[in-house]
Amino acid sequence: MTVPTLNAFINFSTGPSFAQAMILDQGLLDTNILADAASVIVDVSNQVDGLTTRRGRNAEADQFQTGTCTMRLVDQNGDFNSQNPASPYFGLLEPMRKLQITATFQNVTYPIFSGFITGYQTITPQESNDNVTYTTITAVDAMRLAQNAQISTVAGTSAGQLSGARINALLDSISWPTSMRDIDAGQTTMQADPGTARTALAACQTVSTSEYGAFYVDATGSFVFQDRAITAGSIGGTPTVFTDDGSPGLLYFDAQWVLNDVLIYNQANITRSGGAVQQDTNAASVAKYFLHSYTQTDLLMQTDAVALEYAQTYVASRAETTVRCDSIVLDLYTENYDTGVVAALDLDFFDPITITTTQPGSSSLTKTLQIFGVSMTINPNKWRVQFVTLEPILDSFILDNSLYGVLDTSSLSY
Repeated sequence: MTVPTLNAFINFSTGPSFAQAMILDQGLLDTNILADAASVIVDVSNQVDGLTTRRGRNAEADQFQTGTCTMRLVDQNGDFNSQNPASPYFGLLEPMRKLQITATFQNVTYPIFSGFITGYQTITPQESNDNVTYTTITAVDAMRLAQNAQISTVAGTSAGQLSGARINALLDSISWPTSMRDIDAGQTTMQADPGTARTALAACQTVSTSEYGAFYVDATGSFVFQDRAITAGSIGGTPTVFTDDGSPGLLYFDAQWVLNDVLIYNQANITRSGGAVQQDTNAASVAKYFLHSYTQTDLLMQTDAVALEYAQTYVASRAETTVRCDSIVLDLYTENYDTGVVAALDLDFFDPITITTTQPGSSSLTKTLQIFGVSMTINPNKWRVQFVTLEPILDSFILDNSLYGVLDTSSLSY
């Protein structure tokens, strides 16, 4: 059985970049970052006793959340005691230093989490017979930094700007490096930025919602903005297939299937800044499931007509529900699981997967979904990866016939 190698690095330098600092006349251009002194980067991989990471989207809030990491280190020498003058990190142990987690498998290194340390907690368990001391490090990704950054007037945010350009202007306002962005151009033109006091994260999420795209931080620590063509259309790609017996497809450890009303919305009330409420309702769905309303205000699309199409597209995508698989879990310690390990480390948000679970009575459950969350639980005896899965945010057929043309849902079947 071949399993990945976990790599954990702490970068004690300031600033958002996870690259090694470059002093003039040293380093590699386009690889390192300019700085006055080289970064102090330490490899703590051999001290890791346990690690959990969580990144993903809250389905009910329709927003990606701040990614988190909790890492427990064996700390027998008191290296992570900030008051220990003998520590090699004495004077460096501060919050908001950088943490980067990767995994190496078959000579390929995959990013798992890149973020900023929020705290160090050292304990010596009372039940320990050998007085083992552990330091638990907690970290968050850059979404927290954007949440902490207050902005008001933002340069370069005039009316008629595409959503991607607006996101870039907002990230410019908090001096986020351009090398740590992956921003689509977008397909919705924005009103002028309102210039009100709010957080940079709230401003970016308003633009993302107006586009009906996605705004998040990836595993390398970069901000990503994907427009609605990607959030809906990527379901049409070739899915990775998972089955409960591994044939055909990759074996998984567990799957959670559910049928409920959590994601039903049969009425949408969409209001752009300065506009009137645009409402769409699916009467048949209301009669079947009762009223489930979705409301967004102060969005930045330029016209009420676009706001109305947003409401129509949303309701047409969410008025019905079917059984779905909320998540699958992969056990990377499964025998002869090399292809599964690669999938577990490589798949990420919006990648399509097909899941099949055998049921009693010679029946089965099968669904093709997108990944919207990735969590890992790792310790010396376990490495499990959980993919949170959902149907596309917007139905790609409906999208093609609404925001790109005239909405016609008469041929839809759920």
